[in-house]
Amino acid sequence: MTGHAVVEESLAWTPAGGLAPGVDSGGGRLLVADSWLVREGRVRALERHRERFLRACGECSGPPLRRLLEFWRDATAALPRTGEWFPRVELAAGSLELRLLLRPAPPWEPDVRVWAAGQPDPRTMPRRKGPDLDALARVRRRASEEGATEAVLVAPSGAVLEAATASVLWWEGDALCLPPPRLPVLSGVTVGLIQERAHRLGVRVVHRERALTELDGREVWLVNALHGIRPVTGWAGGVIGCAPPVRAREWRPWLESLAEPLSCI
Repeated sequence: MTGHAVVEESLAWTPAGGLAPGVDSGGGRLLVADSWLVREGRVRALERHRERFLRACGECSGPPLRRLLEFWRDATAALPRTGEWFPRVELAAGSLELRLLLRPAPPWEPDVRVWAAGQPDPRTMPRRKGPDLDALARVRRRASEEGATEAVLVAPSGAVLEAATASVLWWEGDALCLPPPRLPVLSGVTVGLIQERAHRLGVRVVHRERALTELDGREVWLVNALHGIRPVTGWAGGVIGCAPPVRAREWRPWLESLAEPLSCI
């Protein structure tokens, strides 16, 4: 209704009853989670989020694939076709409950200010999204206290891994760089799309271990499903400099063009 704030809603799924409201999403430790942006009924790379979610559920002995596909079908059908939303699908521990969290999307951020102090990686399962969301939220809250909206996680060696809620990419000359896959990083849907376009265009993609200070003066991107490509335009609490986001301005329209109507997915 007009004048009323849209609030998030947690829906639990059962094979017999489908999705039902009124469930406390805090019940049961998260084993798997995945989320994406829905803008006026359009989504980018939803099938890739599905595959990542299904794979992660399989890795932790979740429900049978048939049940997961039924849940995904019902969850997709329940997504709003108007407005901007950031839904999350979840598999919770205990009874292996499948849930859909319908959340209004936070405001879009065209760029990002990052805490210049690399944060020790607090994750227990860095290659699976879900179990460490609370720990990552604490990292972001600490970054906020330092005047930033994001923080970069680093390995014990000091090598850049990723941000609390995004993959980290940067440019060295004409090469698009990212951390080596041997490091504990999440398989990002958006970063995968970007790598594929780079290969199509003949842009050299290289994996490099870099300390946070070695990103000084470079064009650095934080990329995820919610905000797409966000160039880093400020480093809080440090002396790291930023390059103008020239390439971000070129790549962002392409990424936004990949969104498809839910009715076609």
